[in-house]
Amino acid sequence: MAAIEPELDKEAVLIAHEKTYHAFSVLLRWSMLALAAGISSLTVWFATPGGFWGGLVTFVIVWLAGYYGMVKREEKQPLDPWVPGRKGIL
Repeated sequence: MAAIEPELDKEAVLIAHEKTYHAFSVLLRWSMLALAAGISSLTVWFATPGGFWGGLVTFVIVWLAGYYGMVKREEKQPLDPWVPGRKGIL
């Protein structure tokens, strides 16, 4: 990591790091959901007699379950560490 320049405020660096971490975390969660839904639907489509429509239904079910889980988790535990009332890491 590059040395912190003296004119930069340490709090500004911390906030920039938090924003980057938040963006990475959101990207990672959506990527995992897309992979889970895609792999599940392709498995049903090509490895079972369910065919295309079975794969599509599986994709929608997995996507909605994952989306619901992510939205509910975000309501209970926001990713933003500066939100008042946020619990600790564990």
